[in-house]
Amino acid sequence: MPSFYSLFSFFLTWWGAFTIAALDATMVVFLPFGVDAVVIYLSARDDSLFWVYPLLATAGSLTGAGTTYWIGKKIGDVGLERYVPERRLERIKSRVRDSGAIAMAVPALMPPPFPLTPFVLTCGALNVNPWRFFSIFAAMRLVRFGAEAGLARVYGRGILRILESDAFQMIIAGFIAIAILGTAASAVMLWRSTHESRVQAA
Repeated sequence: MPSFYSLFSFFLTWWGAFTIAALDATMVVFLPFGVDAVVIYLSARDDSLFWVYPLLATAGSLTGAGTTYWIGKKIGDVGLERYVPERRLERIKSRVRDSGAIAMAVPALMPPPFPLTPFVLTCGALNVNPWRFFSIFAAMRLVRFGAEAGLARVYGRGILRILESDAFQMIIAGFIAIAILGTAASAVMLWRSTHESRVQAA
């Protein structure tokens, strides 16, 4: 079986950490725990620069989230129903309106399956102050990725042994399959929503 590094040679670089984090925060790509795994692996492998990878992942997340936020702003509150299931949408709206900064902080800090992308999309549609939103978003992402990098720095050798083991590579293969299916499903849903919007506008 190919090694963990050979499977993800592109993403296991500083530019790969930025790229995978940006993709993860978009509406189409579905990468459960992908960013976290990359940050942990790179930080464990390169303990002298472990602090760089949380910064890169945070910058990538901001880039992807910025795109998602902009799309939400363009489609508006009414258009959200085409992209986010109604039951989930009402819960997200309530959190944003009632909890303020706390509601903005939690999704950026929580790992999957917390619905990050629908939340960012909704914040854009509801015209949440972008400076406030992205300041809190960046701070929470940095806390999350920084904690992972710190733990990887301390337990580096043990983590590398686990990540490079055959058993873990089987788990990764499963996540890849989930990511492919999830991305395909997201792409189809996005295409259908966009197509319906064009039909209604015609």
